[in-house]
Amino acid sequence: MKNIAIIMGGYSSEYKISLISGNVVYQTLDKTKYNGYRIHVFKEKWVYVDANDAEFPIDRNDFSVTVNGIKITFDCVFNAIHGTPGEDGLLQAYFELLGIPQTACDYYQAALTFNKRDLLSVLKPYGIKTATSYYLNKGDLINTAEIVKKVGLPCFVKPNKAGSSFGISKVKTEAELPIAIEVAYKEDNEIIIESFLDGTEVSVGVINYQGKITVLPITEIVSDNDFFDYEAKYEGKSQEITPARISDEMTQKVGDIAKRAYEVLKMKGFSRSEFIIVDGEPHMLEMNTIPGLTTESLIPQQARAAGISLEDLFTNAIELALN
Repeated sequence: MKNIAIIMGGYSSEYKISLISGNVVYQTLDKTKYNGYRIHVFKEKWVYVDANDAEFPIDRNDFSVTVNGIKITFDCVFNAIHGTPGEDGLLQAYFELLGIPQTACDYYQAALTFNKRDLLSVLKPYGIKTATSYYLNKGDLINTAEIVKKVGLPCFVKPNKAGSSFGISKVKTEAELPIAIEVAYKEDNEIIIESFLDGTEVSVGVINYQGKITVLPITEIVSDNDFFDYEAKYEGKSQEITPARISDEMTQKVGDIAKRAYEVLKMKGFSRSEFIIVDGEPHMLEMNTIPGLTTESLIPQQARAAGISLEDLFTNAIELALN
């Protein structure tokens, strides 16, 4: 029996969703193969939480925990932390230094994909299309006329390094830009402002399944709100249609692009890439490397459509990390 640390929580606004994802992994884990341990990672504490919700501090020197005088170490870490420090490379580097296998991509890929600006810049030479974008760092002069001239209206203002649609605004007039920029700066000190892409939004899961890079059935996202925001993602204000209502040719095309991005970046573990298809051309928005793993989340939905159970999905991730 292998000891599996399921890390959840994190330091960002996404911690609540991460706790749900982590608990789904914990509940679904194959109990005949693994001993699952829920590990909460917060700025103020790293703790193992037992079945009775009692907490035991993690020794960060070797990522172990002592329970009733017995020291427990871990064979593998299942990473379910959305946002920092689980999705931006910090914990990946920490576990690599300790020599503990973990289910996510490596630290460089995590840091790169978590930074939307850098990810899209790296993929551009490979012919992967993106929205027109404008970048701001906190403290930069805000020239709204220049921004509008470059990206047009409406446009999207987003934190460069954040997930779950926190801090995103759809801006319809130049006057709204400063407010939207302030909202984004609450989540991150770097901002990406993108042109509005009017098309079909799809989400493409790519995983290494049993040693083969596999594109999962694609999900089409139809938001009841103005865009696929937090409410649409987590409060049922969207339709998520798997498989997407796109042609076989487009399914192949967008799947090939998502797979190419996975291969070009030398990814491991889960990835979920978001695209908007405009005039027959998929435009990439971002790639998530610790996507939601709640029962309603997109990767579990896509795995189900591919005939992969949640238990198999999680077992596969652990076995790939161990091997």
